[in-house]
Amino acid sequence: MAKRLFIALELPETCRKTLSALNPNLKGLRWLPEHQLHVTLSFIGEVDPTKEELLRAALGKVRIPEFFLPIQGIGTFGRAWPTVVWAGLGNAHPHLFVLHRRVQDAVLRAGLEPDLKPFHPHITLARATNLSSAALLPFLRRYAEVELGLWKVIGFAMFSSLLSRDGPRYTLEMRQEFRD
Repeated sequence: MAKRLFIALELPETCRKTLSALNPNLKGLRWLPEHQLHVTLSFIGEVDPTKEELLRAALGKVRIPEFFLPIQGIGTFGRAWPTVVWAGLGNAHPHLFVLHRRVQDAVLRAGLEPDLKPFHPHITLARATNLSSAALLPFLRRYAEVELGLWKVIGFAMFSSLLSRDGPRYTLEMRQEFRD
């Protein structure tokens, strides 16, 4: 049976707790549950079991040095009527972009279509519906440049996602550390 897969960086619990605590509790803003916070490296979509095994093997060969990544600043996608509130990753460490490219190469080696959208690394914190940017402005100003955490990236993970009325449910499918 096919699974809906994506590759992501897992956040340490301390970072997830810090980000969850930022919830301004605004009407029209659905803050994501703490356990769903991550940095997507590549959304792959529906993958059959044979291709999944090829993908696991290709991802298992991805290696880069461990690195530290800051969580810094809050922003939105969508101008006057934002759709997503996100936490930024500072100036996004060059190793993160190397990792993204190597993950995309692994997806290709597995015979799958890589995520071709431009890579804008972030952590999705909330989804907005009928919420103006003006209503979010005090919150965004307060956290625009704030350091919200720093963590050592030692690997990445593959998750499956099952969509439901209550939002997606993520299942860890594999974890890959950079060191042997």
